[in-house]
Amino acid sequence: VQLQASGGGMVQPGGSLRLSCAASGSRHYRNIIGWYRQPPGLERDLVATIATDGHINYDPAVKGRFTIFRDNAENTVSLQMNSLKPEDTGTYYCYFFDVRRWWGQGTQVTVSS
Repeated sequence: VQLQASGGGMVQPGGSLRLSCAASGSRHYRNIIGWYRQPPGLERDLVATIATDGHINYDPAVKGRFTIFRDNAENTVSLQMNSLKPEDTGTYYCYFFDVRRWWGQGTQVTVSS
């Protein structure tokens, strides 16, 4: 499985960014796709994931500010991030699970004034 991520960048607090990721090469229709992030010096943790059946998991810290959605036909996922805070800063990794975990290359999100 290959994961092609795009988006990220630097934004001021209160701003918005969108991340997108396209998965290709999986032989399994049922899967979970989404995003994890790793703040500087900390572990990688869940941001949001969405399954093929539409089930969504959010980090409680982002619920109400971030929205995840997917296109099942294209196996793509997007994460709309609004009301960004400095603590949202980190490296964001696209995540894909069919019969095993797959990780994309990280993309940097920096929220700073």
